[in-house]
Amino acid sequence: MVSVAEKLSSARVRAFIGREAQLGRFAKALAGDPQAPFAFYVCGPGGIGKSALLRRLADQARSAGRRLVELDGRFASRDPADFEEAAGPFLNAPGTVLFVDSFEHCQWLESWLWQRFLPRAAAGALVVLAGRLPPEAQWAADPGWAGLLDVSELEPFSDEQARTLLTAARIRPELRNRVLRFAGGNPLALSLAAAAGSAGCSREEIWAPSADVLRTLLAGLIGEVPTAAHRRALEVASQARSTSEELLAAVLPEEDTHALFSWLRNLPFVESSHRGLHPHDAARETLAADLRWRAPNAFATMRERLADEYLRVLREAPEERVWTVTDDLFYLFREVDTVARLRTWSREDEVHDRPLRAVDLHDVLRMAEETEGPASADLVRYWAQRQPEAFSVYRLVSTGRTVAFTARLALPAPPDPQDLATDPVVAAAWEHTDATAPVRPGEHIGISRFSIYPERYQVPSRVIDLSSSRAQAESARARGRAYGFAVWRDADAWSARVKGTLADTGARPRIGEHTYGLFSVDWRQVPVETWLRRFVTATGAPVQSGPAGVSRTVFDQAVREALAHWRDPAAFAVCALMRVRLAADLADPVEELRELLRQAVDTIAREPRGVRARDALAASYFSGAPTQEAAARRLSLPYGTYRRHLRQGLDLLCDVLWRWELHGVEQE
Repeated sequence: MVSVAEKLSSARVRAFIGREAQLGRFAKALAGDPQAPFAFYVCGPGGIGKSALLRRLADQARSAGRRLVELDGRFASRDPADFEEAAGPFLNAPGTVLFVDSFEHCQWLESWLWQRFLPRAAAGALVVLAGRLPPEAQWAADPGWAGLLDVSELEPFSDEQARTLLTAARIRPELRNRVLRFAGGNPLALSLAAAAGSAGCSREEIWAPSADVLRTLLAGLIGEVPTAAHRRALEVASQARSTSEELLAAVLPEEDTHALFSWLRNLPFVESSHRGLHPHDAARETLAADLRWRAPNAFATMRERLADEYLRVLREAPEERVWTVTDDLFYLFREVDTVARLRTWSREDEVHDRPLRAVDLHDVLRMAEETEGPASADLVRYWAQRQPEAFSVYRLVSTGRTVAFTARLALPAPPDPQDLATDPVVAAAWEHTDATAPVRPGEHIGISRFSIYPERYQVPSRVIDLSSSRAQAESARARGRAYGFAVWRDADAWSARVKGTLADTGARPRIGEHTYGLFSVDWRQVPVETWLRRFVTATGAPVQSGPAGVSRTVFDQAVREALAHWRDPAAFAVCALMRVRLAADLADPVEELRELLRQAVDTIAREPRGVRARDALAASYFSGAPTQEAAARRLSLPYGTYRRHLRQGLDLLCDVLWRWELHGVEQE
């Protein structure tokens, strides 16, 4: 008769996936290999499979006839004597194997354990510790422990291992990608998703985690959250692509964000990089899914706060900080259809870009000829000589190998006849502007002319993601940019992908053996920020329009742009606010509209709540303060308080100017 314990052990063996290296090293230790470690330390974030591995190792030890002592750190006393009593056989019975799970809950015992307890182990004994935190560095680096201690930081399952688990759980093939996206290779998330099976499948056959799955994951991954402020900080981290202390302060201005950021940073499932904090995939998706299920309005509000902050950065921050902001913005809305069609966050082809150098030209021309032919390579050579600064060369992060290049040209009006005669694509772009809304002197067009990644030619990839982010950031900050153009060889496929965001001009210029589609947007009609918000939200909701046919959303963005350029009359002269009705009848539009802005800012101080808001606006845009931090110092305000007054001021100012746009300045 097979016992229940034997049945459980057999079932665990059949269901267990991966961790072959850890199992192999432990098997050698059980067999008495003199070169094998004595102590095994397994660490990793919640849900990564530490407890499952410990159960599997315990089954191995039982099968080898070893005596086991199994302790749980969650229930350990703070007195070392109590721990020693519970683990008594480890000290007295040769060959005993001591297992301690959830060691992070009794981490205070660590120094005593290494110094006083473990050296007294009985002959042939082994110890296995598992916790979310790695061992203190002094023990891992101690020469005395060098050959005795084996530290394993568990990684998420590979894609192949995760698919094996879901196949064994009989998850339908069409649902697996959705489950994998949610679980991110986290064994606990995968196991719970597998256990839920198709129970979370809607009529549209899109798998979604149930409330029970989410609650279990939150408890396993995160544990107890101290306060509501800590939960909001988690919710920011779950939605933002990366979370800096500055971002946290911007979206949670009433909280002590320094303390919250430190708490986030120390969570075992959160990684740090030069850009900020990144939760592990399973934790991120679990937090986001839980918030969306538990409080959908709060989820949407947090996403909008983050979007507003990214748009502020796009408008106001120094240039070196903005090139990734559209990536961050799109990441917020990665499940929106328009974003999903165009963007990818794959880690398999992670790249970084750099400016074109002379030594890169050979590779760039080779890639152009391989993918588009010699005629296109000739045009690459032409533009590399004319605008070398427009080119970016991409290397794989993993190997440093050069794999792609792009070129984003800036072409002033009137067009250069040599450009028109040389490049049919550029000629088609200028023909389109002449036929629709000509580009005025002092304005220019931007064109993403080349996007060549031979291994993933003109399909969504990290190269296209990064190039698009740079192009959109450049368009937002460029002065006098009239049009933006993109060029794709598979015009039909890209027409479907960019539907609702870029217009197909209908032009199909031919280069060598290939024809290309030309797509455009008139930035004078749709400010970049409005286009980005429309792109990522894809709501299609009706908008309120003013007498000049400008929507309230576009109008508000134009006000913010005008404020950003208020101190530079040349830049102010080409801003979108110059095209609203307020500016139509002014004798000196630039100077008089600038004065109207000043007048409107003073107007909001008529209300008691508007005084601080007026001061924040004046310090930010009229005083010459180089940064918002400097403006806050001039007002002797904490940065978070200053940001709150500034946001309120911008809202009040837009209300005042919109009333003037609708009814005239006399009405105020």
